[in-house]
Amino acid sequence: MNLPPPFRPYDPEKDREAAHRIWREVGWLEKGKEEWMDRYVTSGRALVAEMEGEAECLVLTAPGTLRYLEEDLPFSCVTGVTTSRVARKQGFAGRLTALAVAVDAREGALVSGLGMFEQGFYNRLGFGTGGYEHWISFDPAHLKVSTTPRAPRRLTLEDWEQAHAARLARLRGHGGCNLLPAEHTRGEMYEDNAFGLGYYDGPGGELTHYVWLHPHGVESGPYQVPWMVYQTGPQLLELLALLHSLADQVRLVRLREPQGIQLQDLIDRPFQRRAASEKGRFESDMHARAYWQMRICDLPGCLAHTHLTGPELRFNLSLSDPITRLLDADAAWRGIGGEYVVTLGEASSARAGSDPALPTLSATVNAFTRLWLGVRPATGLAVTDDLAGPPELLQALDRAFCLPDPKPDWDF
Repeated sequence: MNLPPPFRPYDPEKDREAAHRIWREVGWLEKGKEEWMDRYVTSGRALVAEMEGEAECLVLTAPGTLRYLEEDLPFSCVTGVTTSRVARKQGFAGRLTALAVAVDAREGALVSGLGMFEQGFYNRLGFGTGGYEHWISFDPAHLKVSTTPRAPRRLTLEDWEQAHAARLARLRGHGGCNLLPAEHTRGEMYEDNAFGLGYYDGPGGELTHYVWLHPHGVESGPYQVPWMVYQTGPQLLELLALLHSLADQVRLVRLREPQGIQLQDLIDRPFQRRAASEKGRFESDMHARAYWQMRICDLPGCLAHTHLTGPELRFNLSLSDPITRLLDADAAWRGIGGEYVVTLGEASSARAGSDPALPTLSATVNAFTRLWLGVRPATGLAVTDDLAGPPELLQALDRAFCLPDPKPDWDF
């Protein structure tokens, strides 16, 4: 891999201590967890930027898949962007992340995604903000679940390979992501006092469904649920019943609302509980946050996997891609900006060019990615994002991209 100086691939022997220093300076690395970090860094692609012979910026990506309706697309996840204290405001993070996206796109990733520290920074690389994730806090005693859970088996960090395999095999809806390296699940399990409870119901005794918990107070909670894994609705209900069974001791559980489920349906008197617990340690509430972003890296490739119901729709797309400004003119991949003729329908496509007989949609890759994923309709994006077109075309796009809310179901 040839990268323009001062950027280069991570060298485990040369850069290990510098990488540890960077993560300590940003507060990501606790003492005693260096070995875990080493495994995490080398489980995917790692690039660095040098200053005076030392790595001072580290960008990580991991291969994965993204579920688009019923198909899995090659996906690249930016899993870490960190810059040391001496290298801030040098432009390293933006340019190195752009290079990482470019390398993965050149190697076949159709979509790239990441978790943002703040909205705006990664927009410069063509990333558009995803939908809201609902985080629910509730007393498990208030869950209304008629299922009686069986006695579960205990899961610990030692079960990380089985936990990861079950995660990959879980029920996923539109927008669901898998990160393929098992070290990512192992790293997320590496928390003090964290544990899991689950069931091995696979035909060969495989782990099928479980809940992973991170207590912020072992005795009474709150208990954070970073993720749940299940393959069917009844399995989800058994896991919720399992959380309910903890209510004789645990006073609060926080979890992300599962895709397609309105968890409030299963909570007894939610408004009364919220008012009674307001501003307390065990406050029942719900927060909506949009903290992940994605961008299309190959427009024809993504539309080849896009199968929509309804009448065929054709239009010109004038697409701009801000990542181009961060990549060298001779780079093998410089974004996806350009003029396209787009067809949407059961067989969708995008080809270079334009047709004067068709209406034109103008958009950044940020906004078009949000439209394609179903984050927001075209008429809404035309108000708040960089997307514009004739009203009739915007309304037709609203009807064409009538999709379920995209939910990665994997925090990154």
